Amino acid sequence: MVNDKRRPSQLSADDSSRYIKEAVARRSPPPPTSDPSFIVGNSPQMLEVFDRIRRFAPYELPVLITGESGTGKELVAKAIHERSGRASGPFVAVNCAGMPATLIASELFGYEKGAFTGALARKRGLVEQAANGTLLLDEIGDMPFDLQGHLLRFLQEEEIVRVGGHEPVKVSVRVIAATNVKMADAVAAGRLREDLFYRLNVLSLHLPPLRLRAGDIPILVNYFLETIARELHRPKPQISPLAVAALEAHRWPGNIRELIATLRRAIVLCNDDLIETGDLGMEFAEAPSSQPIKLMPDRPRPGSEEERALLLDTLGDHGWNITRCAQVLNVSRVTLYRMLERQGLNVSDEGKSPGLARGRTGMRPAPMGLTTRAEGKPSYPLLRPDGI
Repeated sequence: MVNDKRRPSQLSADDSSRYIKEAVARRSPPPPTSDPSFIVGNSPQMLEVFDRIRRFAPYELPVLITGESGTGKELVAKAIHERSGRASGPFVAVNCAGMPATLIASELFGYEKGAFTGALARKRGLVEQAANGTLLLDEIGDMPFDLQGHLLRFLQEEEIVRVGGHEPVKVSVRVIAATNVKMADAVAAGRLREDLFYRLNVLSLHLPPLRLRAGDIPILVNYFLETIARELHRPKPQISPLAVAALEAHRWPGNIRELIATLRRAIVLCNDDLIETGDLGMEFAEAPSSQPIKLMPDRPRPGSEEERALLLDTLGDHGWNITRCAQVLNVSRVTLYRMLERQGLNVSDEGKSPGLARGRTGMRPAPMGLTTRAEGKPSYPLLRPDGI
C-alpha cells in the first residue's frame, strides 16, 4: 500500500482504512516534555520556557517572571529554585497584592518587640524566613509605592531593618518577582519605581497564555485528567475527540486554572467514564480557521461519496494533520471531526490526533488517544527528566 500511486479517493473502503493506518504509522509525534514541578508542555513557547529555567537556575541573579493570571508563574519560580544552589533552602512565596498596605512592611521585614501595639515579641519577617533560599514576590506590580524603596535597599545591600528596629540585619536570599501587569506601563504610570524595575529585570521570563499553546491542550488534558481522577478516587475517564476539539477552540481567559476547573467539572458530570462536549459545562465557540491556505468554494453534500473523497484527498495531501486540513477546507476542527464521524473515518495516530470509531449504536466519538491504552500505559507518557 505504501507504494500505491492511486489517490485515496480512488481506493476501496478496506484499502482506504489500510491507507490511513499506514500513513499514521509513518508519523511519530515527539513525546511531551514536563518537569518534576509538573510544568507540562511540548509547544515551542514552553520549550523556550524550559530552556530559560535551565539557564537561569545556576546564577544568583534576580528573575522577573511575567504572564497572565493562571499561567503558572509560581510553578516556574519553584522550578528555578529546585535547580539552583539554594535548593536545600526554603522557598517562600509572598503575595504582594494579598496583604494590606499597613501590614506588608512588618510581614516582609519583621518587627521588634514594642514596635506597635500588640508587638509583644520580636518576629522574623518573610525575607528572613527565606534566608539561604528563594523569595518569590508575587504580583510585585501591586506593591505599595512607599515600600518599594525598602525593597530596593534590600536588593542592593542584602540587608533589612525590622519595623521598630535600627540595626540592619544581613540576609542572603535570591529574589524572584512575578507579575501579570506590564511593568513598563506601571513605571510610566508612576506605580512602580524605575530603579526597582531595573533591579528586578535582570533575567526575564515570559509565560505564554494557554490560548497560544493550542498544541499543548491534549497533553495538559491527559495529565490533569489523570491527577484529578486520582484526587477524586475515580478511574481516569476517556475524552471524545469533539470535546478535545472544543477545548482547543476555547480562548481560556483563566488559563491553566480555568482548564483545571473545567476538567474537574467534566469528570463529575460525565457518564460511562467518557467525557463529551456537554460535560464540559461551558459554551465553546467554534474557532474560525486562521488564514486557510485555499478555500473550498462548494462543500459536497453531507454524507455523500464526494464528501468522503474530499476528506481522504485532503488528509492524504496534508500529512493527516487535522489542523491543516481544517484550514484547507475552511472549517473549524470541531466541524471537521463531525464530517469524519459522518463518513466513519478513523484518523487516530495513537495519541496525537483523536479518532472516531463505530459503536454499537452507530457512529460515536471514540476515546481520545490520550487516554490509557489496553496495556495500561498513557499514549503520551509524561517525561520526568532530572532537569527540565
